[in-house]
Amino acid sequence: MQIAGSIVLMFFSCLIIWRSAAAFEIASDYLGRKLSHGVKGATINAIASSMPEFLSSFFFLFYLKDVNGFSGGLGITAGSSIFNLLVIPVAVTLVILIKNPSKTIELTKNVLRRDGIVLIITILILVLIIDRQTLRPIHGFILVMVYLVYLGYMFLSMKSMRNGMEEKPVPAHYPSNQSVMVKILTLKLECLIVGKKELNTSNTWILLIISTIVMSFGTWLLVLGTVWLSEGLQIPILFVAVILSAVASSVPDTIISVKDAKKGNYDDAISNALGSNIFDISFALGLPLFIYTLINHPIEMEPAVVKLSTELWMFLLITTILGAILFNIGRKLTLWKASLFVLIYLLFVLYVVGHAFGLPLTEVVSDVLLGFVKWLKELVY
Repeated sequence: MQIAGSIVLMFFSCLIIWRSAAAFEIASDYLGRKLSHGVKGATINAIASSMPEFLSSFFFLFYLKDVNGFSGGLGITAGSSIFNLLVIPVAVTLVILIKNPSKTIELTKNVLRRDGIVLIITILILVLIIDRQTLRPIHGFILVMVYLVYLGYMFLSMKSMRNGMEEKPVPAHYPSNQSVMVKILTLKLECLIVGKKELNTSNTWILLIISTIVMSFGTWLLVLGTVWLSEGLQIPILFVAVILSAVASSVPDTIISVKDAKKGNYDDAISNALGSNIFDISFALGLPLFIYTLINHPIEMEPAVVKLSTELWMFLLITTILGAILFNIGRKLTLWKASLFVLIYLLFVLYVVGHAFGLPLTEVVSDVLLGFVKWLKELVY
């Protein structure tokens, strides 16, 4: 009964996150309308779509108040990052090529190199941070600073403000003939707040604040469902968070990237996925860690949690490097690349499920991943 209830709770939390994120994306899209393509996808869109991971990391840590809370945040950010890297390009490819098989989905080389290199560096820093017994405020501070430096670089390197202005010349409005009660029940926040009026700075900020409050409620339900499912299945919370919770929180990332792709903004579609990962790893994980350890106490990591967390992030690092290579081969999204991304993601899911239930084959994968970590530490230190 507990397992069924937790799954239902996670399902409803996913719907709430999806609808509130849609409103959040509308607001953030308007506020970032003057940003150039690529920059907008990696910053405004990425932050908008990654708010569930940020809020979930906070709720996990401050609700459980122990290493399990931090491992829940680690799991949801790791799982979401792998989902964004592998599944979102597949969704973008299928949506465009199924409708028009002759269409060419070409990406800008500079965007791929910029976001890919920053993402790899960010994961490297995190792997070296979490492969230790004690986590302190300085570790969270380092992660936050990584994102702030990246954000500063993005705005300084923005070449033109005119591209973004041309994208939305007329402020949008969202008329609806539905009653107020129906709008509330279906969480059509943009229709409630904007309605037949045009978007402006005032109602956009109101929409942003209200959608954040609703999204916070949705992510709180997601955290509760994750904890209950972990207890019902009697497996560590990290395993539930890295697959189910991560997929639920990644719905906004996927929707925003697909919308950008339909508009022909392929750079934004992919830079949103890569930028979301940078935000998840550095800010969404780093800020809760910094605040919690500063207010309370350092987090003492259990050896088993350190081992598993390090494995997951090393898997992501290897996958990111492989993904960067694939993205740069021809700089086009194709069906064969999409198929390879799906295969890698399925292998990841099998690895996590096998680890959760103690299948012997996963120990071989664990040894390989930890071997890479050992080599990396020797290289750095």
